[in-house]
Amino acid sequence: MSKRFKLLAVLLALVMFAAACGDDSSDDNAGDSGDSGDSGDSGDSGDSGDSGDSGDSGDESVDQTQGGDLTFNMITHSDDGPFWSVVKRGMEAACTDVGVTCIWNPGDNDPATMVADIEAAITAGTDGIAASLPYPDALPGPLTQAVDAGIPVYTLNSGVDYYEEIGATSHVGQTEGIAGEGAGKRFNDLGATHVLCAFQEEGNVGLEERCAGLAETFEGEVSIEFGGMDEDQTNQEATINALLSADPSIDAILGVGPVIAMSSLRASESVGRDAIIGGFDITPEVIDAIEAGTISFTVDQQQYLQGYLPIVLMYLEATNQNTAGGGLPILTGPGFVTPDNAADVKALVEAGTR
Repeated sequence: MSKRFKLLAVLLALVMFAAACGDDSSDDNAGDSGDSGDSGDSGDSGDSGDSGDSGDSGDESVDQTQGGDLTFNMITHSDDGPFWSVVKRGMEAACTDVGVTCIWNPGDNDPATMVADIEAAITAGTDGIAASLPYPDALPGPLTQAVDAGIPVYTLNSGVDYYEEIGATSHVGQTEGIAGEGAGKRFNDLGATHVLCAFQEEGNVGLEERCAGLAETFEGEVSIEFGGMDEDQTNQEATINALLSADPSIDAILGVGPVIAMSSLRASESVGRDAIIGGFDITPEVIDAIEAGTISFTVDQQQYLQGYLPIVLMYLEATNQNTAGGGLPILTGPGFVTPDNAADVKALVEAGTR
């Protein structure tokens, strides 16, 4: 079986699984190895199909784009923290598997940087762009320009509400509002009465949707507050500490990222508040806290898939004119990690793929 059809089978299996479930420098290259030339050989294995086609004379040649000639850009708001390092590993694994050159462009939560990276990729003649879309006021314009230039575009992580508007082929990620709703139901079951939803980045629509989803299903009171940036965890902890001190009725905290969830736990402990803590996404520290019983749950959006799948999707679109999703998003979550399944997930977290 050729590499292309193996990859297609893997992709379809992952898409079916995801549907059943429903979170460096700008020119740093990944997956650019000597193996990239081998991907061109995968097209040759298609010769076996000719023997079954009695109508072929064998004289016609098929001009297919070879994987080794392709360059894809993954442009995100990544701060290269623990969440995004797993996304990057997924991208690197896919680039190696299909034999293409990939460029990782971390925007460090700066929409201007992301716009510049998208425009630079278009100018360089990239063969595909996978981009997060957390800033709907800044990013649709340049991403639409990429689509208009004939460049395949996929959104990932953030952007489920905007990918169709820009003409992207599909979106790979979770529906943030639904994930927040699931968190709200968890807090109901855990007996919380007043949840502080602490977010770590102002203007990020995905984080806003998580808090809005929480407010939709939680039966008690919800306070939504900026808790400080992940880059300064000392300030983040102090900010949440002050929010807790100002309102003694807060008995639960949802940190809508793994770093701010841990900051919420430390802040709660520092003020002597036995708060119920929930989080989003997975890091070794979060898993350890769940095993210890100090964090009750975290929402798992399987971010490794958010790095891996867009590369495979762009490769198949470029080399075999395949598209997946049928115009609908390809969901990677939400799932939940709790004390019941934390031990099973922990080994994969330590391996860097969860």
